[in-house]
Amino acid sequence: MAKASVGPLTHRRVLNIAYPIVLSNATVPILGVVDTGVVGQMGAAAPIGAVGIGAIILTGVYWIFGFLRMGTVGLTSQALGAEDRGEADALLTRALLIGFAAGAGFILFQVPLFWAAFQIAPASAEVESLARDYMQIRIWSAPAIIGIYGITGWLIAAERTRAVLVIQIWMNGLNIALNFWFVLGLGWGVEGVAIASFIAEWSGLVLGLWFCRDAYRRPHWRDWPRVFDAARLRRMASVNTDILIRSVLLQVIFVSFLFLGADFGDVPLAANQILLQFLYVTSYAMDGFAFAAETLVGQAMGAKQRAALRRAAILNGFWAGVIVCLLAALFAIFGGMAIDIMTTAPEVQVEARNYLIYMVLAPLVGAAAWMFDGIFIGATRTRDMRNMMIVSSIIYALALVVLIPPFGNHGLWAALLISFIARGITLGSRYPALEAEADR
Repeated sequence: MAKASVGPLTHRRVLNIAYPIVLSNATVPILGVVDTGVVGQMGAAAPIGAVGIGAIILTGVYWIFGFLRMGTVGLTSQALGAEDRGEADALLTRALLIGFAAGAGFILFQVPLFWAAFQIAPASAEVESLARDYMQIRIWSAPAIIGIYGITGWLIAAERTRAVLVIQIWMNGLNIALNFWFVLGLGWGVEGVAIASFIAEWSGLVLGLWFCRDAYRRPHWRDWPRVFDAARLRRMASVNTDILIRSVLLQVIFVSFLFLGADFGDVPLAANQILLQFLYVTSYAMDGFAFAAETLVGQAMGAKQRAALRRAAILNGFWAGVIVCLLAALFAIFGGMAIDIMTTAPEVQVEARNYLIYMVLAPLVGAAAWMFDGIFIGATRTRDMRNMMIVSSIIYALALVVLIPPFGNHGLWAALLISFIARGITLGSRYPALEAEADR
């Protein structure tokens, strides 16, 4: 197969892919604040708790299919790099079919799903009743939400991250406007918040399909023998399964961190929750360059251009380094001020400051893990991702056993940072094999 061209790889190209994702991520917390704020105007605690727990349950359920975005980016960017437009368009159809089927499954099995969720996270009778009302409405947008994962991955692979930004701003903006109208204007309460989300999410899917309209002007998207080709379906299933296992293990690390932190008392637990917001900010900022790496590395892999792959990794790594150094400096200088804004409890403020150093270090020691994730997703070397996450999880567990008894919460934070370092080192050890594959 002749080598295709991936185009010149420049700093401008990397930034053009990355910055819309960073801006898109910045809109995510705003919606949660508004959801909480509008139901808070109802003058009761139960609606706030219902919307909060309902949103957490549904987000957790939909998160299972987050692999669809990552797998779609890697496979589509490789198809584009190989100049196989037919396969790229067929991947969009496959991703949408998976999203719609998964969403329909959630709707069909919503009763046992909600029952199981409340067995795991029980609430008062009033909160649970309101949360069920909320979820029974929002579950009907499950096909749209999971479908958007596939559309987002496809657009990122095509370097159309501005379209992703527009979709996110449209969905969140419409959701916020409808929240005010339905809850404060019409008095629909918790159901109003759910209906606003339902409308916004389906409209987001429609907008996403409109951005993909070029694909539907070509015949490839409905080339059913290609779409349902057994070999291609097996490869897509393998890639997505590996990513799912990796993501579950990563989630286990963070969930165990939260649970173990609760053993140290309410004040350390509150401090840990506040400091985790710094990690979320870092993750949102790094996503832009990880996504750029997914796209450019995938295209280089599809084009069989080893030099382009290496340059994509270097350019994205450079900007990731700039970002993490900036974040570390900002956390060191303004971290204490940010803590004071997030809590007025003096004992929590003092406790959080005791662990602020870990937030300064986290971007620096975690940068390699974030960037290698993007590189390996783009190259669809997902088996390496899965295996190295297993190794990193074992290292994290050993660190917990060794460090928590003598150092308490400091040991817990150190173990989390060690897991970041382990992910970076283990994936880095597999990078030469990834790069060599581009020549084959």
